[in-house]
Amino acid sequence: MRISEMYAPTLREVPAEAEVISHKLMLRAGFIRKAAGGMYTYLPLALRVLKKIEQIVREEMDKAGAQELLMPIVQPAEIWQESGRWSVYGDEMFRLKDRHNREFCLGPTHEELVTTLIRADVRSYRQLPLNVYQIQNKYRDERRPRFGLMRGREFIMKDSYSFDRDEAGLDVAYNKMYDAYTNIFSRCGLNFRPVEADSGAIGGSGSHEFMAIADSGEAEIVYCEKCQYAANVEKAELFPLEAAAEEMQALKEVETPNCKTIEAVCEFLHLPVVKSVKAVAFKSEKGLILCFVRGDHEVNEIKVANACGVPEVEMAPEEMLTAAQTVGGFMGPVGMDTTKTIVLIDNTVMKMHNVCCGANKVGVHYVNANPERDFKATIVADIRLMQEGDPCPHCGAPVKVARGIEVGQVFKLFTKYSSALKATYLDEAGKEQPMVMGCYGIGVSRTMAAAIEQYNDKDGIIWPVSIAPYAVIVVPVQMKDAVSVAKAEEVYQQLCQAGIETVIDDRDERPGVKFKDADLIGYPLRVVVGPKGLAEGKLEVKARKTGSVEMVDLDSQYIDKIKSLLAAL
Repeated sequence: MRISEMYAPTLREVPAEAEVISHKLMLRAGFIRKAAGGMYTYLPLALRVLKKIEQIVREEMDKAGAQELLMPIVQPAEIWQESGRWSVYGDEMFRLKDRHNREFCLGPTHEELVTTLIRADVRSYRQLPLNVYQIQNKYRDERRPRFGLMRGREFIMKDSYSFDRDEAGLDVAYNKMYDAYTNIFSRCGLNFRPVEADSGAIGGSGSHEFMAIADSGEAEIVYCEKCQYAANVEKAELFPLEAAAEEMQALKEVETPNCKTIEAVCEFLHLPVVKSVKAVAFKSEKGLILCFVRGDHEVNEIKVANACGVPEVEMAPEEMLTAAQTVGGFMGPVGMDTTKTIVLIDNTVMKMHNVCCGANKVGVHYVNANPERDFKATIVADIRLMQEGDPCPHCGAPVKVARGIEVGQVFKLFTKYSSALKATYLDEAGKEQPMVMGCYGIGVSRTMAAAIEQYNDKDGIIWPVSIAPYAVIVVPVQMKDAVSVAKAEEVYQQLCQAGIETVIDDRDERPGVKFKDADLIGYPLRVVVGPKGLAEGKLEVKARKTGSVEMVDLDSQYIDKIKSLLAAL
């Protein structure tokens, strides 16, 4: 490919809309252009990267025994109504009607469609196990699409689904996909960690996320360097912390004027924050949920929803607090009516003694509250976010915290969808059984963005060779020097003939402009052809990743040398 003919409109300025580095660089380097909020056109360079990621995915999925198919993007409402998710999926689902007023959606995921597909054709245990996958656009009407390809309303995803006779078969399929994903992200050059995760809206009870480690990641993960435990902070399980034993004191009310935060209350009362209980109120389909954690801890909304058996929670409005006879800033678990309000107390709180908490009256708190004596809970559970330094649930060593970008996730669905959609098979005894399912997703377009988040510098993108749009760029530095231009053309042609994906910058531009664009786009190797080097019979080869420059002899072996330099990156 000749740069003079390439559609890759680079930008010198950073677009105002771009927040994270991958978004900035993909716009500047001519990889994407915005069509609407959360929707982008992939220009030729981006499409080459995506196709390489897809090819790696296909090779590893095929190797693991999965078969590729392609399902419709537009899905009928009936199958979602049959599974029970049409009314609960939420506003993220794009819904539409055809000319006959029949309801459809743009597929945010394909559990319903694939399950109804398989149930129509699979009747016997002899037809199982089965694993099918597709690479296709997905659509989710994000409330606030942001960060370019990291959280869009249209994105490319690989989703696969396994169907087995029993849970033992599901374990085999799950482990195959786990291993395949490990291979895929390793081949894409990502620095990643598989972590235990919550299953979210997909359902099921077993899940791992594959997290590309990056400071810009939306997700927070915790990990243990001693035993290799790792989990999404929303999933990480915590043991209750035991407070030192104390003699129980008498409960009493104290005035705390204008103290609406736990820090203000503790400062006013001269108490350490660890001797206080913090309250957070949520609205849910089951009504008001009042959550209580130790003052220095944070409430985990995912754990709250799971503990209460609701799909999601959101911050409760003031009128709900008033109806429950409490008030924001002074909420407490003493005397709450648990028949009308869900009182959810973290298990660490129940191990505390003589604590400070809200008294459900403006400007008033309790001191010397003892949870075992004074608190009445609807549910006691682990509802807090794990923090750096908390004990690892597996070995007890202090955990560390990092940020990550979710690029893949694997789920054990068991019979969640097969039971709802009646996807059954006949076993050896002729008895009808529900198929046991798993589902496995990879964000293909997000993987491209994650690679840029991990590999960049002040000059632009630094692509891993395996997914770079082109491996080598040949740059003739003096377009007026016919000898240099001819030799650059010869080198370009020979590299292409050797199977090395190569471009030549044949523009009549200054060398500095060509070098800046090459660094911005991120070609792994830059081969410079100029009068000075040719006079010595050499090519200047620079590695984008390391910045190292090597003068390569322009002899019969130079192609092999360039191949070896690429292999070393």
